[in-house]
Amino acid sequence: MAVEMVLLAPVMVAFLLLVVAFGRFVAVRGEVEAATRDAVRAASLERSSGAAADAARRTASASLAGRWQCGEPELGGAFGAGETITVRLECSVPLSGLGLLGMPGSISVHAQSAAPLDLYRRTDG
Repeated sequence: MAVEMVLLAPVMVAFLLLVVAFGRFVAVRGEVEAATRDAVRAASLERSSGAAADAARRTASASLAGRWQCGEPELGGAFGAGETITVRLECSVPLSGLGLLGMPGSISVHAQSAAPLDLYRRTDG
């Protein structure tokens, strides 16, 4: 019985830590997706593509508050009345941030969101 406990206890602890890491990954991915949703919504309210890109950048950085190392949000799509724009964001999250303490390296988290531009409003292109 003691031998079984000595062999199974580390396996069970490792399994529990892996479950925590997967749960933390899902939470991080949700935060990055929320940042892209906020960024594309802010961009869709602007009148020009330059102002939209600036609004997306400001909103994404405010949403993530520098917790992870993220690239610049990429604004895509046609910026015109009735069109759809997208924002894509990629962040690098260290494995230690997922609950895997002492693990080297990082994991890349991608997210993309889209929003339509109002059909009856003026845009500056």
